[in-house]
Amino acid sequence: MIKIKKILNTVIEKTKKEYKRILYIVVSLLLIGGVFASGIYLGYSHRPEMDKVSNVTNKTPTFETTADFTAFWKAWNVLKEKSIYSDKITDQDRVWGAIKGLAGTAGDPYTTFFNPEDNKSFKEEIKGSFGGIGAEIGMKDKILTIIAPLKGTPAWNAGIKKGDRILKIDKVNTSDMTIDQAIDKIHGAKGTTVVLTILHEGDRETKDIPIVRDTINVPTIETESLPDGIFEIKFYSFTENSDKLFAGALQEFVKSGNHKLLLDLRGNPGGYLEAAVNIGSWFVDEGQVIVSEDFGTSRKAVYYRSHGPKIFNDKLQFVILVDGGSASASEILAGALKEHGIATLVGEKTFGKGSVQELVDITPDTSLKVTVAKWLTPNGISISAAGLEPDVKVPFTLKDYDAKRDPQLDKAVEILKAKL
Repeated sequence: MIKIKKILNTVIEKTKKEYKRILYIVVSLLLIGGVFASGIYLGYSHRPEMDKVSNVTNKTPTFETTADFTAFWKAWNVLKEKSIYSDKITDQDRVWGAIKGLAGTAGDPYTTFFNPEDNKSFKEEIKGSFGGIGAEIGMKDKILTIIAPLKGTPAWNAGIKKGDRILKIDKVNTSDMTIDQAIDKIHGAKGTTVVLTILHEGDRETKDIPIVRDTINVPTIETESLPDGIFEIKFYSFTENSDKLFAGALQEFVKSGNHKLLLDLRGNPGGYLEAAVNIGSWFVDEGQVIVSEDFGTSRKAVYYRSHGPKIFNDKLQFVILVDGGSASASEILAGALKEHGIATLVGEKTFGKGSVQELVDITPDTSLKVTVAKWLTPNGISISAAGLEPDVKVPFTLKDYDAKRDPQLDKAVEILKAKL
């Protein structure tokens, strides 16, 4: 402005005419400059929100999408500029939070993002570095639920039962927890205590149950010869070597000379798919489907067929006990033997955990556990959609438990005794 005034003063001294002409030019230039400056401001304020983020790398996705990210970046900027907590959260933490939210849109409790801290804990858990309580948990009606406590473990000894709802872990509400977050809170050093606030099925009041963590040695199999020529196999989990242990139990059954087999899969939370296929192959004709994996539209379904050898003929009398604690690989085996007409299912509806998760590294220190497929029975029924319905439904109540009665086992024995 000082330079402009000097110029104008000089012009005035020369001539008024010239002054008017130059003044007109200067004013025009100032107006143009003002419009230009306003254009810069308005242009900035109407730029896509993402462009205002100065320190973000790799802004362009590697795939085409019709999604409008304007709202996302506007929310990013508002939180960063206005939140009183913005100085306590790094941009990278915001990214991890966004991915966690993205995983949650799947509507699947088993799809989970692990930030660096969670990822480390999860991988240590897989290696068995933590103590636990010995119970499989899942999500039922959007509530954390005990699938099954394993026999002889701290959870079993503390009175935890299948179907128990976990409402709090160490007084922390579980309503917003994922399954993996709950597992992480339940796990801990051997000898320490975790308190679960439990609602037993049929109860109206919750109970706080303290459980001392321990190293969990998962039981696998037990055998017993029952009266009337019935051979019972109690099968607790599908471990890496359980099919070999099951083969040994079947050898005992064959040597007994009996034809009545009772397989107890109650409270068996599952495990290795390969173990279920191998065990099923000893009962199902070679080449027949035991289970299939449905990948939706992403890829073709994968079929797991019996590879034999089939050991038993039509003289085999076979009953399988199932309940709400029978899940995953248990449901695969029970569903295949039921639908191929080999075994009768007795008990209660199974849990319904029939999905396949894949762990994908997102960065060197983060990962995403994503559900990639659903397990289908030979007849194409989704296990995860509703579980398996038994052929003969027999409830097992708390009164039965307290009275040490087993109406499901009694019914299975009755059916085997009645068969010719």
